Amino acid sequence: MDESQRAFVKRHQALQKKHARLSKGYITKMDRSGLITHQPDSKVAGMGLRLAMIAIAGFLMFKGFVLAGLGEDQYLTHLAALQQGSGFEQAGAFLMQIDPASAGLATLLQPMVQDGGALRLAAN
Repeated sequence: MDESQRAFVKRHQALQKKHARLSKGYITKMDRSGLITHQPDSKVAGMGLRLAMIAIAGFLMFKGFVLAGLGEDQYLTHLAALQQGSGFEQAGAFLMQIDPASAGLATLLQPMVQDGGALRLAAN
């Protein structure tokens, strides 16, 4: 393959990469000379981070509800049983440890979860 063909292949690959990025969203801008160009939209890349934050918040809410529903003593008993299990169970026990965020949520949610509190609040 001669030099001109290599240069062509390199430019072609760069155009394919740019097209793939633009297909996920773009912004149209005008530069100083008046040329209109398309640039990849950076907001699309933030969707993964936003989704991860929502998943983490949902997991903390889940832990808070479980902790509030079972109570700390029973929760720790279940956690100890998980720590004695297989590798997956031990990983689950590590993730389900009581942390300050889930403990705070459990304190807030406890009146609604225990003794049918959620049903009383909905009926009023």
